[in-house]
Amino acid sequence: MREYLLVLLVAAGTTYLLAGLCRSIALRTGAMAKVRSRDVHTQPIPYYGGVAMLGGLAMAFLLALQLPFLGRYAAVAHDATAVLLAGVIICFVGVLDDKYDMPWWVKLGGQGVSAGVAVLMGVRIYWIPLPDRIVSLDDTTSILLTLLIIAVCVNAVNFVDGLDGLAAGIVAIGSGAFFSYTYVLAYEQELVRATTASLITVATCGICLGFLFHNWHPAKMFMGDSGSMLIGLLMAMSAISYSGQLDPSALSPVGDVVPALLPILLPVAALALPLIDLVLAWVRRAWNGQSPFAADKLHLHHRLLARGHSHWGAVLLMYAWAAVFSVGLVAIALIHQSTVAWVVALAVVVAVGLTIMPVRTAPAAIGGREADVIDQPAHVGDDG
Repeated sequence: MREYLLVLLVAAGTTYLLAGLCRSIALRTGAMAKVRSRDVHTQPIPYYGGVAMLGGLAMAFLLALQLPFLGRYAAVAHDATAVLLAGVIICFVGVLDDKYDMPWWVKLGGQGVSAGVAVLMGVRIYWIPLPDRIVSLDDTTSILLTLLIIAVCVNAVNFVDGLDGLAAGIVAIGSGAFFSYTYVLAYEQELVRATTASLITVATCGICLGFLFHNWHPAKMFMGDSGSMLIGLLMAMSAISYSGQLDPSALSPVGDVVPALLPILLPVAALALPLIDLVLAWVRRAWNGQSPFAADKLHLHHRLLARGHSHWGAVLLMYAWAAVFSVGLVAIALIHQSTVAWVVALAVVVAVGLTIMPVRTAPAAIGGREADVIDQPAHVGDDG
């Protein structure tokens, strides 16, 4: 645990320090989030927070591989290298988009290249647990499923990245919950506690926390596509790498699918809000006869602002939902007591009440905006 804590602190500290430098570069090069009619920020804000996050991730991984516990396992070193290379590619694509506002299909292609690097290096889904057996996937199915999971997670995080501190905070909560699960599960089941999933999630939590100091409302800088796509990739890779290093049959007897399925479900729970937002956006646009890539101002965070929630009221409310989904699922999985389920149910009721409760009318143009990858046609910039 001490090595993981050190990785967390290094990731957060490096990201925090690099963010100031990256902000200066963005200001000098004109990489700014301009104000448009659908945005909620009121003045241009510099990008390149994602570059600082990539630097924090790289430093955390390099440190981890030199530590006596984490560095002794070849599988961790191999998968961490693959994830870092994929992260460099997807961050580079995001930087280009932040600067030049590339078409959505170019960014989608960049995501595919990034995912392809990880797959070629062997980081992919190998099995799916069912109630009566564990299904091993053939190569084609494994590769296609891995690419799909990465694409969905990357764009889900990108869609929700619309208010100061929103995406970074949600992913920090989700990755922290996932790390708690992987570490405690390994301890209880007497498995190896050094896994790539644990390393990725603790480093992801660290870079998000370090960046939040610069992205806290009112934001000094945005992570942009370079950051939102990066942390979306990391959340996907945490689950994918876990399936390659974990023997699902070691977790529970055949017939009890839940423990083996949780490593796949947890990232879904951690990204529940972004995933819901992604599905609603595509359904909404298809229902209205619009392109699924057409930008709009009807995302979940926009709706909360329209109901009168303040900027931080909306952000904290979405933090609460992220915690209910991810922390609640971890608690139910690890603490086998009915009381936990009742506490989670109560938390859901409270969250629902806070979401729908009447609030005062508030200005719509409060807060900041970051990015939205596949949420706009070629001629439109980042959506909010």
